[in-house]
Amino acid sequence: MRISFPVLLTGILTVFPVHSYTQVPDLLDALRNVRTAEFCGEPVPFQDPDVRERFEKEFMLMLWNRPQVLLYLKRTARFFPVIESILKEMDLPDDLKYMALVESALRPEVRSHKGAAGIWQFMEGTGRQYGLAITDSIDARRHTDRATRAAVRYLVMLRDTLGSWTLAAAAYNMGEYGLKEEMRRQGMRDYYRLHLPIETQRYLFRIVSAKLILSDPVRYGFILMESDLYPPHDAVRVTLTLTRPLPVRLIALAAETDFKRIKDLNPEIRGYDLSAGRHEIFIPRMAEDRFRSRIQKMIRSWEETVRSGATDR
Repeated sequence: MRISFPVLLTGILTVFPVHSYTQVPDLLDALRNVRTAEFCGEPVPFQDPDVRERFEKEFMLMLWNRPQVLLYLKRTARFFPVIESILKEMDLPDDLKYMALVESALRPEVRSHKGAAGIWQFMEGTGRQYGLAITDSIDARRHTDRATRAAVRYLVMLRDTLGSWTLAAAAYNMGEYGLKEEMRRQGMRDYYRLHLPIETQRYLFRIVSAKLILSDPVRYGFILMESDLYPPHDAVRVTLTLTRPLPVRLIALAAETDFKRIKDLNPEIRGYDLSAGRHEIFIPRMAEDRFRSRIQKMIRSWEETVRSGATDR
């Protein structure tokens, strides 16, 4: 029996004819069929046996870890359209989106043991340098749109400084000054011929592997229906101007949802309170019509409670 169904990946609706069973391709066949690859238009030099060997290791490891690749594919429908639209707006290579996938597995809430956070895994200092608010109550590194705009500005600077997207990606991974020092001491400006920390030596090959697999998942035995994918959050952006901190649970009440839902929609909010100031946050779309009147009542009631000194958090 032969059937067809729509698959939505990275914002493009495509119809793939498939069989009623999924055949996982042989690893050797998959390797042999990869003859060329590039990152942001820059070819991977597979004619170098060392480069080919390093690529094959990362490609096989990613293909072997099929549950992780399935999660990658499921999350792309939620996060790639945001990243793609920013890259297109700024006339930058679409391949850069795979860096976010390798950095964080498209999980805005993730934090590394070194302190990097968000979908682009910004360190605190670099995040602030590129305009991301990081305070006790807000961490914009976890805001997909803002962090993506900061990351691509950083990458453009690295590309302009180092001369290639490949070196820019390596510098993003290990740090600009560390890479420059290695290039100076080794007398080499070719990423593929530099002796770098192991994580950075693997980094580009993981990105290229993700690009190859996710741009043609059916070829590698990943056949998903549209209903399998994690859809974008059905939410709308609203603006709040607060004269004093407001508990997130009150925002949830005004949006007729729960604390967890507001935190999931706005992973940049730290803790239990939204700080004083102007904020743009997401709420469930279905709550939009009544939210403004309800939140104003919540704010007035909360301010009266604070003034009376009868707060109970």
